[in-house]
Amino acid sequence: MADRLIRATAAEGGIRAVGVITTRLTEEARQRHKLSWVASAALGRTMAAGLLLASSMKTPESRVNIHVQGNGPLGGVLVDAGLDGTVRGYVDNPTIELSPNKIGKLDVGKAVGNQGFLYIVKDVGYGYPYSSTVELVSGEIGDDIAHYLITSEQTPSALVLGVFVDKEGIQAAGGLLLQVMPKAAIDEELVQTLESRIASLSGFTPLLRAGKTLPEILQQLLGDMDLNIFPESQIVRFHCGCSFEKVLGALKMFGVDELKDMIEKDNGAQAVCEFCGEVYQASQKDLIQLIEDLQQPFTEIPVGQLRKSSS
Repeated sequence: MADRLIRATAAEGGIRAVGVITTRLTEEARQRHKLSWVASAALGRTMAAGLLLASSMKTPESRVNIHVQGNGPLGGVLVDAGLDGTVRGYVDNPTIELSPNKIGKLDVGKAVGNQGFLYIVKDVGYGYPYSSTVELVSGEIGDDIAHYLITSEQTPSALVLGVFVDKEGIQAAGGLLLQVMPKAAIDEELVQTLESRIASLSGFTPLLRAGKTLPEILQQLLGDMDLNIFPESQIVRFHCGCSFEKVLGALKMFGVDELKDMIEKDNGAQAVCEFCGEVYQASQKDLIQLIEDLQQPFTEIPVGQLRKSSS
């Protein structure tokens, strides 16, 4: 089954619901970054959360950046997700592994740490991006992002994220976001109902592993509350916009002397994209071309000519 995202409403539009399956893209991230089990769970949860948050944005270029910086051994977790269904991400220390927690699950909270900050940046493609910072409450990712939604966006929200990984790789991953819309937020009974419905779930990945589809999961939760599942579903995928051309542009910023040093010492340069792990090799010939580009004389345009061309 392809990774996908669906949207729905319930309670006569008072509840917004979004579900996403991210099994394949999380497996791709695991392979690209050679992630441990606990690192796979942390990054997988954060990527699913990024897609869920981006799903409510409006302009096609909209993107969400999530940066989780805790005091645990995993270090930082950084994810970039778009309304277009693309997502990418990495963790600082991908190979660390921890024993399961006291209930036998991957200890993401200990890996991330329960002290630190969650940084969210929303970019709609124009103007200044909106950014917000909140303290971590558990390091489990889902709790922390739900805390952000309540404190920074004042939206009562329930968020369930999950990643199931074994020796064969990622077997199930995804998440579910339920939000009470502003006009309905004053209805305390509705908010309590939403919280109790989410609390009744034993988790998200057990439902996927049992063969449940996203519509069936939403039907189980909200089927008696005027559930309306939108007919269009969206394919989601791991995608990074890095390229060799962008790498050359970045190398240019080192300047002529540094580029000459790279040629003399290494006969070229190597760059690795943090987001996707792609390795780029710039040859000696590539660096010589960059040096020639940088050494080309700058031709100054007379002021009078500038004025003439702008009239």
